[in-house]
Amino acid sequence: MTFHLPDLPYKYNALEPLGMSMETLEFHHDLHHKAYVDNGNKLIAGTEWEKKSLEEIVVGTYQAGAVAQNGIFNNASQHWNHNLFWEIMGPDQVGIPGRLEKALVESFGSVAKFKEDFAAAGAGQFGSGWAWLVKDKDGSLKVTKTENGVNPLVFGQTALLGVDVWEHSYYIDFRNKRPAYLSNFLEKLVNWEAVEARL
Repeated sequence: MTFHLPDLPYKYNALEPLGMSMETLEFHHDLHHKAYVDNGNKLIAGTEWEKKSLEEIVVGTYQAGAVAQNGIFNNASQHWNHNLFWEIMGPDQVGIPGRLEKALVESFGSVAKFKEDFAAAGAGQFGSGWAWLVKDKDGSLKVTKTENGVNPLVFGQTALLGVDVWEHSYYIDFRNKRPAYLSNFLEKLVNWEAVEARL
């Protein structure tokens, strides 16, 4: 399949009052995400992956321990990651819906403990990567982190929430204060209804 850069589901300035600037979204979406799309399309052209779905490409090209040398995987996975990232944020803040709240309490003991674990995973990811809330194969919810562009698909998990902790995601607004970025993300930017819908 040909990769396509999706439009943001909100205006570029919609998240500014919540701590993510228009400048960040322009750089992150229009430059970084677009580069993954453009490079991915070039790399899959004329290969066995050209007709596959994005998910098939991500899972099929993943090579544990050799991701840094795998251009198709890196670009496809980062495209998938960013598609999710834009979708699970939003300007209209609502509380955590009941079904999701119940699942978080069952898995972590409390919503506060989930947020603590999630923020710690993001802050503790050395270098570039992502922090995730996933539904594991056994149906339980877990917090994980991955390096670079690796995502939960390759481990057979369902990603419910993901946060980009590459510096381009937060440096304009938060400089080197990754923990502040993660706290702001959890408290102001997440569209919890979109997260619950992924359950």
